[in-house]
Amino acid sequence: MTLDSLTAHIELKQHKEEIKNLHMRDLFNQDDNRFARFKIQGPGFLLDYSKNRVTDKSLELLIKAAKEAGLDKRITQLMSGEKINLTEGRPALHTALRSPNLDQKFVIDGIDIHQEIRLCRDKMTNLVSDIHNKTFLGYTGKAISTLVSIGIGGSFLGPKMVTEALKPYFIPGLDCHYVANIDGSDIIEALKVIDPETTLFLIQSKSFGTLETIHNASAVKKWLLEKGLNNEQISKQIIAVTSNNEAAIKFGVSENNILPMWDWVGGRYSLWSAIGFPIAFLLGMKNFESLLHGAHEMDNHFSSRDFKHNIPVIMGLLGIWYQNYFDAGSYAILPYDHYLQYLPDHLQQLDMESNGKRVNQHGIELNYQSGPIIWGGVGCNGQHAYHQLLHQGTRLIPSDFIIPIHSHNELGEHHKHLFANCLSQSQALMQGKSYQEALDDLLQSGMDVSEAEELAKHKVINGNQPSNTLLLDKLTPKSLGSLIASYEHKVFVQSVLWDINPFDQWGVELGKSLGDHIYDAMEKPELINSLDKSTAGLLDIFNHNRE
Repeated sequence: MTLDSLTAHIELKQHKEEIKNLHMRDLFNQDDNRFARFKIQGPGFLLDYSKNRVTDKSLELLIKAAKEAGLDKRITQLMSGEKINLTEGRPALHTALRSPNLDQKFVIDGIDIHQEIRLCRDKMTNLVSDIHNKTFLGYTGKAISTLVSIGIGGSFLGPKMVTEALKPYFIPGLDCHYVANIDGSDIIEALKVIDPETTLFLIQSKSFGTLETIHNASAVKKWLLEKGLNNEQISKQIIAVTSNNEAAIKFGVSENNILPMWDWVGGRYSLWSAIGFPIAFLLGMKNFESLLHGAHEMDNHFSSRDFKHNIPVIMGLLGIWYQNYFDAGSYAILPYDHYLQYLPDHLQQLDMESNGKRVNQHGIELNYQSGPIIWGGVGCNGQHAYHQLLHQGTRLIPSDFIIPIHSHNELGEHHKHLFANCLSQSQALMQGKSYQEALDDLLQSGMDVSEAEELAKHKVINGNQPSNTLLLDKLTPKSLGSLIASYEHKVFVQSVLWDINPFDQWGVELGKSLGDHIYDAMEKPELINSLDKSTAGLLDIFNHNRE
């Protein structure tokens, strides 16, 4: 069912009109228990959603909408491996990747998915163990200390985000460089700082045909040949994660060094698979498995908790509330932890690639907005930049504040100040500052009345800007796994309410195919006429200036 066909949709529209002028200050003033009632302790972190423009009735209606949309059934379909990716005829089995019960059969289309995952995990464990134990060596017999991971999209963003987030757990002496961009500067800068004798190259591409990845891999192969390696030596220095073994072997990867990838895992959900090899390389398999365990605990929470006490459900419904009833077009992710600096990037892909859709499951154009623009950055840096727009701009922008109680690097009073800054921002967004409060402050500072009355107008902050606070005890592999999985499920919840498929990405595919056609036109000028005039004109300038 589409959102606008739900009975609750009409009720939500009416309810929004009833409370649109209600300020969150009033909600807190009317209910001393609001924080206690509007928080959920989940696996890995606590969600405080009390600073939202919702009442008990708001939540009741949003949950009614979720039930009308059949969210219960859709969660069951997701977890049981039904082919919910309708446009590609596939299940979405990223949750199976983090199952601790791989000895139990989980058969889809005659294939035991758990056995496939277990065999991959075992091969990955052995490979990582051999590297760490120095039985997998470079071509000159030196131990491997550096990994260059070559991929793009989910093969790049997820692993990079996780490894940056979990730097305190790195095995000493190991390093990793990520190469994604087709811009030659990306691979060249990586090659400048590595030693080929101690570097392992990882090629991550499901099809083993992704343009950016294969061109960067080819540049690496050429570089190694120039360093004096022969093809046999190169084959031992490269590993691959792919579903196209034939192409990988043809490229020169040893069959023993290929880890599998499957069609039932989308790139943005793939860090839990062998795509997460950089995580295991840098942190060890024990920490990688702890990451999986945290995600699995969130899977259980999501699939078993009633909607009112279900973190991904509540987060997803709040997003629906602002996107579809308050016309909020974007959502800010604001982690107050330096190690989480790449979390907004990962969530941007997860959310926007999943729910950036214009038609429903039946191909009918939507009459309402779907996925929001996801953006953000690490605090406190944003406070001295874009937070100004959050506080005094004209747009409603909901946000998530994410912060641990304990830092990995307790330095003086740093973390206390960081925590205070995080809370002050969410408080200011909620509370704001009235004209009278601004005026009183200025008058108390000794300013002239007429001057104060004018300046006070500029210092008014309306407040009533909604936010969640996600409070971790400490950023660990397990708590990070839970955090990431909660956002995956939040995205799924919203896709159900919008009645869209969050597991395909045809817009991405179009860009790829057009890029190939434009490249062909560079090589064959007679094809330029098949392009639109703008593209043809720009390409003509490029070609003339490259001669």
